[in-house]
This record gives sequence, structure tokens and C-alpha cells, in this order.
Amino acid sequence: MTEKRQRMFVHTYGCQMNVHDSETIAGVLSELGYEPAERPEDADVVVLNTCSVRDKPHRKVFSRLGELRRLKERRPEMLIVVSGCMAQIVSDEIKKRAPFVDLIVGPREYAALAEAVRARQDGGEEGPSRPAELLDLHRIVPEGLPERRDAGVGAWVTAVYGCSNFCAYCVVPYARGPERSRLPEDIVDEVRRLADAGFIEVTLLGQNVNAYGADMDLDIDFADLLALVNDVAGIERIRFTTSHPKDCSEKLLRAVADLENVCEHLHLPLQSGDDEVLGRMNRRYTLGEYLRLIDRAREVISGVAITTDMIVGFPGETPEQFEHTLQAMERIRFDQAFMFKYNDRPGVAAANMSDKVPEPEKQRRLERLVGLQNEMGRAKNRALAGQCVEVLVEGPDKRRTGRMQGRTRANKLVVFPCRTSLKGSLVDVTITGGYVWGLTGEPADGAAAP
Repeated sequence: MTEKRQRMFVHTYGCQMNVHDSETIAGVLSELGYEPAERPEDADVVVLNTCSVRDKPHRKVFSRLGELRRLKERRPEMLIVVSGCMAQIVSDEIKKRAPFVDLIVGPREYAALAEAVRARQDGGEEGPSRPAELLDLHRIVPEGLPERRDAGVGAWVTAVYGCSNFCAYCVVPYARGPERSRLPEDIVDEVRRLADAGFIEVTLLGQNVNAYGADMDLDIDFADLLALVNDVAGIERIRFTTSHPKDCSEKLLRAVADLENVCEHLHLPLQSGDDEVLGRMNRRYTLGEYLRLIDRAREVISGVAITTDMIVGFPGETPEQFEHTLQAMERIRFDQAFMFKYNDRPGVAAANMSDKVPEPEKQRRLERLVGLQNEMGRAKNRALAGQCVEVLVEGPDKRRTGRMQGRTRANKLVVFPCRTSLKGSLVDVTITGGYVWGLTGEPADGAAAP
């Protein structure tokens, strides 16, 4: 008689760091014998890897837990795990609203996940109304944790865990703990293994990735790390995110410009175009300093694309201060921007600030900002028509058959006709059209076209 296979279902909310964490969670469970399930209904372990940076994914998690409650009632032997940022900062709320959850696991505790799952499977001391908690924010994440990555062309590699900036709106330092850089040799070894496995692009991750090395007694910074990774044979492209403007040095700009495999793209969250608002946000730079950084980046790095994050309706933001943000956007002309309304997050300084901007006004400001950025982003992409760009093909176009999609070195999405699969190839594409979402093109030599 064949033994029933154990299955896992891992659902990820939030940023690239969470996506990479889910690869570790899946790897840990794989070593226990679990195989992926397509649906939670088919799984023996269901993991919700959560995000608390914004309110929407927070609400989605509790909605999903409501669905899982009914599933748990039918299958009480199923294990339900809440991991990630929500697990760390609202564990009491999770226990109150979803007492059927078996494990609550913070972002630095995945090394202990296997033992905790085994204990719950074996009938540990925790009862059904007492989830087991693993929430040590100061845990050193060990090297060599197993990972389960989908086959592809690119892979995530953590360079720095946590964040020590304590921006007034941001929950990350409370959810992920203080900055802790990995040793350079461990990062390079991981990148080599990825190259050996066929990956040709890596993205170095950190909540503040260009602060790499500041917490270590080593003479190394992020620009030095980029140079080390650049030397790994088989890796064609290197990206990184997210950078804090205050830590983006001239040396780093030079590294992006000079290192062959480092892509010409900087993600530099501005958040506001008003100095008073930036001060209340605890961003530790002025608009003038940010503008000088942008000007210098464009001077040093040929063809650099610059993307950003923006928040509207921060507590106390006046209509005039919002206008300053619009003016800054027009001055800078970002290639792309991720734009959000401010909302209170648990424990952050801004949650206790008075003079909150009414929701309808936040919505109006967001719509104006999005409209302006869409107009500028479309114009920047249209200006690329006729240029020949190198595209790393990621796979088939998700919307139409007979086409492939990939990204330029500047991280712009390109869709082009293709009669064969070129996944993982570097293809020269002549741009034919520019849109808010990206670019269309034709293979430069015509060989891949239908």
C-alpha cells in the first residue's frame, strides 16, 4: 500500500523579501517530505507568509484565515502557519481572531520551523487555542537553510536582514529586527551555486541593501559586494533593492556604472517632495539632497532608470506640501513609481501623530499623483521607440500567445513576437512602442519573429 504523500501550500503576500522567505519556508518543509499542493484544500500544511507594510495585505490575511477556519473544522489535523511580518507584530491579534492557527513564526525564525512542525504533528503541548510562537527578532539567521526555488532565469539573494532606520510610517524594523549583513563569502558562495544551477540573474535583497556592511567589523560596503558578485562566472545580470537615498554613495554610483553585469537601475524611494514632511517621516535627507543624488546618478550612469516609492496623505501633509511632491515628480521624471496612501501601521511613530488627512482627500491626492506619473512614464517609454535594447527573456507573454516577455537592463518590461521559447536568452529587441506598463518590440535580427 502506497503511503499518502504530505503536501504543503505556501501563499505569499508583500515584497521580494517575502517571496524569497517563502522559498526558504518551502525548502524547510520539503526536507520534511512535503510536496507542493495547488490548493490549500489539498494540503497538510498551509502557510500564509504575511506582510504588514500596508493595510490591504493585512486585511487580506484575516479574510483568508476566515476561509481556512472552515477548512480546519473539516480537517482538524491540517496545520495552519502564519509567518512573516504580521506574525511578528500582531501575534496577539492573530491568536484572538484565529485561535485555530497552529504556528506563528517571525521572519528570523524559519530555521526552527521544521522542529515546530514536527512537534505539532506529534501532538505537542500547545492546545488548539494556543498557537506555538517563534518570534525572536534578534535571532541570527543561519547559513545553509534549504530553499525551494522555481526553475527560472533570476533568483533572489538576501544581503541584509532587517532595518535600523525607523522611518515614522514603517513597520519593518519592528517586524524584521535590526540590520544584520551576511558575510560576503556566504553571499558569493550562494551566487556561485545559483550560477551552477543555471540562473543567470541575481537580485541582492535588503530592506536597506546599500547599508550593507555597516554593522560588521569588516572593511566592506555594498559597492565592494557588487564587485565580488560581478566576478561570479555565469551571472549575466545583477540587480539590487531597496536602496535608501541617504546611503547611496558616489562609490556605489560608480560601481553601477563600471561593473559590467550590474544593471543600470536604481530604486530610490523619495516618499515626499516636501522637506517638512520628510523630516516628520524621519527620512534623514532633504529634497535638495535627493535631487543632487538623482542628477549625479544620471551624470555617472549612462541610461540609468530611476524608480521610486511615494506616500500621499502623511499626517499633517498640507495641500501646499502635496503640491511640492507633484513639483518634485515633474522635476525628476521617474521611470516608474509605486504610489500609496498613508495608513497607520501597528507601533509606528506616525500612528500617534495628530492632524490625519481625511481618506477622501488622500484618495484625491493619490489619483493626481498616479495620473501625473502615468503620463510621464508613458512619455519616457515612448521616447525609446527605435532603440535596440538587450532583453533577458523570462518566458511567454502572460496575456497573448505567440509572444515572449523579458526585461531590459533598466528593468523595463518588453513584449515581442516569438515563434520559439527563448526563456533564459539575451535577445536584442528594437523597441516599437511605449506604454505605462512597459514596451513592445521586434527581435532585432527578425529570427525569432513569427
